[in-house]
Amino acid sequence: MTQVSADTTGNRGLNATEVAQRVADGRVNDLPDRSGRSVADIVRANVFTRINAILGVLFIIVASTGSLINGLFGLLIIANSGIGIIQEIRAKQTLDKLAIVGQTTPMVRRDGQVVALPPDQVVLDDIIEIGAGDQVVVDGEMVEALVLDVDESLLTGEADPVDKTPGDKILSGSFVVSGSGAYRATKVGAEAYAAQLAAEASKFTLVSSELRSGIDQILKVITWLLVPAGILTIVNQLFISGSGIKASLLGMVAALVPMVPEGLVLMTSIAFAVGVVRLGQRKCLVNELPAIEGLARVNVVCADKTGTLTENGMRLAEVRPVTGRQTADLGQVLSSLAAHDPRPNASMQALAEAYPEAPDWSVDAVEPFTSAKKWSGMSFRDVASGADMGNWLIGAPDVLLDPDSETAALANELGSTGLRILLLAHTDVAVDTEPPAGSVTPGVVTAVALVVLEQRVRPDARDTLEYFADQHVDVKVISGDNARSVGAVAASLGLGSVETSVDARSLPTGTGELAQVVANGTTFGRVRPDQKRAMVKALQSVGDTVAMTGDGVNDVLALKDADIGVAMGSGSSAARAVAQIVLLDNRFATLPYVVGEGRRVIGNIERVSNLFLTKTVYAVLLALFVGIGGVVGHLFGSGSLSYPFQPIHVTISAWFTIGIPAFVLSLAPNNERARSGFVRRVLSQAVPNGIIVGLCTFVTYVMVNPGGAGIEIGSKDSVDLTPAQTQAATATLVTLIAVALYVLAVVARPYTWWKVLLLAISVGAYVIIFSWPWTQHLFKLDSSNAQMMTVAAISAAVGIAAVEAVSRIVPRIVAARGARHDGSTSLDGTAGVRAV
Repeated sequence: MTQVSADTTGNRGLNATEVAQRVADGRVNDLPDRSGRSVADIVRANVFTRINAILGVLFIIVASTGSLINGLFGLLIIANSGIGIIQEIRAKQTLDKLAIVGQTTPMVRRDGQVVALPPDQVVLDDIIEIGAGDQVVVDGEMVEALVLDVDESLLTGEADPVDKTPGDKILSGSFVVSGSGAYRATKVGAEAYAAQLAAEASKFTLVSSELRSGIDQILKVITWLLVPAGILTIVNQLFISGSGIKASLLGMVAALVPMVPEGLVLMTSIAFAVGVVRLGQRKCLVNELPAIEGLARVNVVCADKTGTLTENGMRLAEVRPVTGRQTADLGQVLSSLAAHDPRPNASMQALAEAYPEAPDWSVDAVEPFTSAKKWSGMSFRDVASGADMGNWLIGAPDVLLDPDSETAALANELGSTGLRILLLAHTDVAVDTEPPAGSVTPGVVTAVALVVLEQRVRPDARDTLEYFADQHVDVKVISGDNARSVGAVAASLGLGSVETSVDARSLPTGTGELAQVVANGTTFGRVRPDQKRAMVKALQSVGDTVAMTGDGVNDVLALKDADIGVAMGSGSSAARAVAQIVLLDNRFATLPYVVGEGRRVIGNIERVSNLFLTKTVYAVLLALFVGIGGVVGHLFGSGSLSYPFQPIHVTISAWFTIGIPAFVLSLAPNNERARSGFVRRVLSQAVPNGIIVGLCTFVTYVMVNPGGAGIEIGSKDSVDLTPAQTQAATATLVTLIAVALYVLAVVARPYTWWKVLLLAISVGAYVIIFSWPWTQHLFKLDSSNAQMMTVAAISAAVGIAAVEAVSRIVPRIVAARGARHDGSTSLDGTAGVRAV
């Protein structure tokens, strides 16, 4: 490492006039919208959709017939767009507000003063100070550097830190590993690499989501099914049934509208957006929406000890001399080490608090702390006398000491109680001297004292660990601290023990062996940043879905590579930048709520998908049955079949079997375990249920249809059914709604009071619609034909029995296939899944 003295001469920063001129010229670090989408983009994306286009065309067709009551389904366009717009804007506002709280605030020199500014207020030529853990927010050129090492792995993939000296280029997106310095901004706004990172990492997006990709797959299949069913319906209605142009158009629209799963994508978007708002209320910033879903699938959580299980703050408990020096003399050394550290960590802050008065010493040489070497040091000189005050090191005892020494044994004994132990040592050469081969320290190191620090365990850490244990999620505590100390802290929370804690210096390097050791272990100490990354990758190599929590610069690489990275809000800006989820209140206990939100999204969207896809399947099937029946009847001269419903009928059939219940279910609490195989499970339920509903509806229609053939319309231009046709359509609709309601009842399991109330309201609403004269007239219904209604009831009973049978048999078949595929079975009897 190159040491360069900080020289602020000529680097006082811009004055107010210079800043104003650059702002006026537009040379400001304007950043892209945090959510990635403006309000106009959100409105456009929700209005101009494929589904809205289909429904809009069908509404125009109905409107051309003059029967506006049959165009009520057009309200779905307004509902789809309006609800989606409102929820996404709410989520955007939440995301933007939280982003302001959690964003990096660079330290900028202005008129010789150092001020913390939002990134979007940085202008060209600003002088920005940086230290360990800071992220570089704009591209620049170094003007000062004090043993400054920068990690550029996020940009170049290069794992080793890069030494920076004045004149070197520094890129935004990199972060400081050790040392301190200052750089002049040379590229801001869209020109800086940070703008590209923000555009990619902080978008309001639903990509990389199993739910989203699964729904897209399903929609592609539905699109292909719509083509033959739609063509057959059009041919049958316009050219075979002889119902007249207006009646034929209404029948065609009535057949096509229920085929479109208009609310499926909407409900998915709403569920994710509401998740952002709910988590935002708990001070949880979601940088990428799929993280809500992803964390619910995690089966291993790798948690950093400091800042996660313990609070960031520490306090000095004891200084125990080991060479006969007086504690007062040691206080001068410790206070000087803390006072001259430009970026003190929690340990140095505790020393500064205990020894606020530092002697008048200057620093001849400095070696900053890094997670790799586990120590820092300074060489001091008395300012008044010029006397050499020694070369001092402070760091991990098990790194600086002979492991067989008495002092090392004492440090281990103290550390096993959960205390953090540092060694204060003296060396005979300047601290920045290159260590000899095979050594990690310069010169001859002499132990002077053990510095004992107390860590405060978070009061909610035990409850959080117990929650994950109950959910069969493995928690691995990974820390750079002494292994026994890590084990003691974890053991106090009911996790592992001191004896089983693993010293990472003994870990194997092979991925297979490392995965086995990590899988069997619980707590790990003396873990280097590259080892944290390797441990995450090793767990992923055996099929685990890994979440990594951390707050320090040493956690960045592991946070980036984990399936879900969770950073603490008080942590380094680099850690917050790469994490998908940031806990702004620094509470590890917030994670269960994030898991719960992911479960709500996954479980509820699966329920909703069952409803919408069941409707699509029975709509396509009914159209095919009627179309084929009409063609066959026409060819053999036995009469034709026209579609049994008008558009208003299919509209009201969806109100309380899908529309309102789906909206309620998509936002309701849901604590079911997340499982993979979304598409397989949904189709295995929706397809047989849709076949049952469609088949029972068609059988009822054939049985109640007057004469057993097609429906004859009195006038070619009429859009009204005859009394017999209205009674037949009503009976057929009763069968469809009754079986569809039972599908809803199955999907709503397990029952709670509000689900029972929801089902009761749905049934009651249809009883009113089919029995109240005013609604019968309004919706073109007639339930007065007892014989037809009896046929409808019998068909519905058969359909309900079939749906119940499918609900009991199909999950077992799917589970058995999944178990054979995965080689295991989960606790709830479904396919072997290791997720939450």
